Amino acid sequence: MNMAAIEINNLTKQFGNVWAVKNISFNINKGKIIGLLGPNGCGKTTSIGMMLGLIKPSAGKIIIDNKNLEKTDRISLLSKMNFASPYVELPKRLTVKQNLEIYGRLYGVKNLDDKIKEVSEDLNLKFFLSKKTGELSSGQKNRVSLAKSLINEPEILFLDEPTASLDPDIGDYIRSYIQSYKTKNKITIFLASHNMAEVERLCDSIIMMKNGKIIDRGTCEEIIKKHGRNNLEETFLKLARSKDEVS
Repeated sequence: MNMAAIEINNLTKQFGNVWAVKNISFNINKGKIIGLLGPNGCGKTTSIGMMLGLIKPSAGKIIIDNKNLEKTDRISLLSKMNFASPYVELPKRLTVKQNLEIYGRLYGVKNLDDKIKEVSEDLNLKFFLSKKTGELSSGQKNRVSLAKSLINEPEILFLDEPTASLDPDIGDYIRSYIQSYKTKNKITIFLASHNMAEVERLCDSIIMMKNGKIIDRGTCEEIIKKHGRNNLEETFLKLARSKDEVS
């Protein structure tokens, strides 16, 4: 029985003379939270963009739920997925509720009003549902983005720095919610983050990228021990600053 929700085989992306992603391969097993780490410009966002079907790979295969993303009914496959990032703005002139309604309709969500009520209560959005998204604080926007990403009850969720720029209290709230949601639902999560404590707390295992390549992988404990450091942040700094590439 194939336990992989996502299989990445020799994935590559070249923009002109720049190799953003160089021949990476990995599996993400169903029901796991996998962390994607690396310094800015290492290829994390490009990799996620290709897995979401937003960027066409230069080479390689993306297998999702045993189906090749390039050779299948992409709409039906992508309907099982969703994405949240504080760097992708929702339409600012629409209210929070209008945004959730639009995305819910795009995903064909049944009983949409009930679903909006549910995610609004879970993420404490109900007091600003009628407020325009562009008027929200960073913490409120992050919660709305997360609500949007869960509106279709995805089987696979991509999170790109979900707690970036948040104060410790709101950041902890988001992390606790992700943990709780993961416990209650059958979902696979691919998490890109620069918050090492967050990664240690949430992820079953991690993939470390640098210069478009995977340089290490394993559980947080395995990688910390392997590189002789005390925690994941120290390990990240060692790998990011090293001139050598680990494989």
